[in-house]
Amino acid sequence: MEAKNSFMLILLAVSAVLLFTVFTSHSSISTASSELTDCAANSGWCTAKNRILRRPTAASLSANHSSDVAGHPLDPLTLTEIAGVRDRLVSFFGGSGFSVHSLVLDEPDKDAVRRWKKGDPLPQRQAAVIARAAGKNYLLTVDLESGAVSEQDSSHVSGFPLIALEEMQAVIWAPFKNPDFNNSIIERGLDLNDVVCLPFSPGWFGDKEDGKRLVKLECFTTKDTANFYMRPIEGIIAVTDIDENEVVEFIDRGKKKHIPIPKADGTDYRLSSDNSPVFKLPNPVSMEQPNGPNFVIEGNHLVKWANWEFHLKPDPRAGVVVSQARVRDPDTGLLRNVMYKGFASELFVPYMDPEEAWYFKTYMDAGEYGFGLQALALDPLNDCPRNAVYMDAVFAASDGSPYVRSNMICIFERYAGDAAWRHTEAPIVGDMIREARPKISLVARMVASLANYDYIIDWEFHADGLIHVKVSLTGIVIVKGTSYVNTNQVNENEDVYGTLLSDNIIGVVHDHYVNFHLDMDVDGPDNSFLNVHLKRAYTDGKSPRKSYMKVEKQVAKTEKEAQIKLKLYDPSEFHVINPNKRTKVGNPVGYKIVPAGTAASLLDPEDPPQKRAAFTNNQIWVTGYNRSQQWSGGLFAYQSHGEDTLQVWSDRDGPIENRDIVLWYTLGFHHVPCQEDFPIMPTVSSGFDLKPVNFFERNPVLRVAPYDDNQLPVCKAAAASA
Repeated sequence: MEAKNSFMLILLAVSAVLLFTVFTSHSSISTASSELTDCAANSGWCTAKNRILRRPTAASLSANHSSDVAGHPLDPLTLTEIAGVRDRLVSFFGGSGFSVHSLVLDEPDKDAVRRWKKGDPLPQRQAAVIARAAGKNYLLTVDLESGAVSEQDSSHVSGFPLIALEEMQAVIWAPFKNPDFNNSIIERGLDLNDVVCLPFSPGWFGDKEDGKRLVKLECFTTKDTANFYMRPIEGIIAVTDIDENEVVEFIDRGKKKHIPIPKADGTDYRLSSDNSPVFKLPNPVSMEQPNGPNFVIEGNHLVKWANWEFHLKPDPRAGVVVSQARVRDPDTGLLRNVMYKGFASELFVPYMDPEEAWYFKTYMDAGEYGFGLQALALDPLNDCPRNAVYMDAVFAASDGSPYVRSNMICIFERYAGDAAWRHTEAPIVGDMIREARPKISLVARMVASLANYDYIIDWEFHADGLIHVKVSLTGIVIVKGTSYVNTNQVNENEDVYGTLLSDNIIGVVHDHYVNFHLDMDVDGPDNSFLNVHLKRAYTDGKSPRKSYMKVEKQVAKTEKEAQIKLKLYDPSEFHVINPNKRTKVGNPVGYKIVPAGTAASLLDPEDPPQKRAAFTNNQIWVTGYNRSQQWSGGLFAYQSHGEDTLQVWSDRDGPIENRDIVLWYTLGFHHVPCQEDFPIMPTVSSGFDLKPVNFFERNPVLRVAPYDDNQLPVCKAAAASA
């Protein structure tokens, strides 16, 4: 193709959000010094690895990452450390070609982290590396001090590590080298200059797919709109070998079915494209903090706010990781452990269309693409409020060299005028009593843009000890091309697998599941899982009442006993308790999970996608702590068979009473598209709470100070002009 056409394709692919922060050629970093100096000056080497550069208005924690030094055992690898690991990998692989698919801190043992105090030397720093070379997966540990490299066996696990950004960028070229593909595009009357193809993970559906790393590329026309997702070239699939960068099978069903390309009219979402605001508020709304935030960040990652302290860091697969969350007891003044580590472990997005071009769309976004790798720089004032502070990420490219992802996480305080608690008492005795406490919280936010969908993840901390985890879905629904322009054209018994949204466009029914790994350490590592079962009981004539609700408590002894399917008419509360610590009145201290977003998978348990994403079989799981069990869809999720999942671990039925345990929660959404999802989707949110239950001796909100008029600035509207 002509150079002009190639350049256009790159621009279009980059605008597709999946692609692609890091370019395939990276500077070699045998020593860190010269490259790191360039980064401090915002050189092209660094800035080329950011999809969106920092806005001047964004307050970042550190603008110069060349001088970053780890100050906490859980601090992520620094720019210098990643550069050093890359040198060791070059030596280990003997200069032969290799690709890095994960390069992160190999976190120290929990006991070492728990014992560590500020001022102590850090535990041994090591890097955990997942790499590929000569068609083989490698699990490596690199000692940062000695440079020693050790290898772990991974041959017993099916699948592949997540696809690298550079691989996704390279593979989009493959269809354009295939004459059958080019001819099909031209026969449709389309210009190759207007066509862009995106790589979709193929799932796994049998032995014939083993042995090769594959993607299935589907294509769109970008003519006359930025929202090319609304203009699919339906029925075209280019099955491509990632390692060889070559189309191994070309499928074209759409041309035979005479499926037209949907029109561009009304699809562009940009304000510059005749979408001037109709409902623009004349007076902007913003939370202001003229005296600065109430939180501090020690080093680059230890957050302290109100009565909370926790470690926060970006992660290329999980997105954001919250560790060592501790809350200060208002009565004793002691910092008490709540959660050792929490993060989004896996996502599962199955589309409910069994036809050729759709059946394989059963994405596991964290393990296949990297939730953090797809996180964009946040947009100040729109993604995050004016009072936010931003945290950058330092990740490794596929050749092992470090790059900076700017403004990946924002941290801010939120006050929406809600009450954390209030009460008014009429003047029965003495004066009227009116007491209220403001509901102020601290939010850590990340947004991952996985092709058409954007996932907003909020970790929100409240002064009453509650942690709220929220997932918001937004972006653009991916659609299916059809010959129909009205529902009256659809045959009576025909299943179109979705909703007709506009001319020639069907929004396919699908689900979203986000599984969270919640390593709870409530007042210490030895915890139990308590099912507080609510059931109907009868008075048997002892009362004018016939029935009442009774509470029965049962401690789960093994992992299978803690596999929980939520039932509306057979309710329970679910507590993580420390049976070794009790309140003054004798209750075991604990936290409970308060479920929401409870959509459950309706797929058959033996359906290959469901076996791979078996963490959706239950909403709640509890397993014994195992540092190798972090990813509920398996370490190698890409084209996995489903033999390394949360279901498999839990079915081993290990003991969990009074032990170091991990709570898992699967948040679920069913999505039946509607016309309001065209051409962009409104944001839909749900989440769950981790709430103290008998953890405090009394309500900690008692110690939250109310607002006073003298504390707040007075802002007056400008006088109206005559």
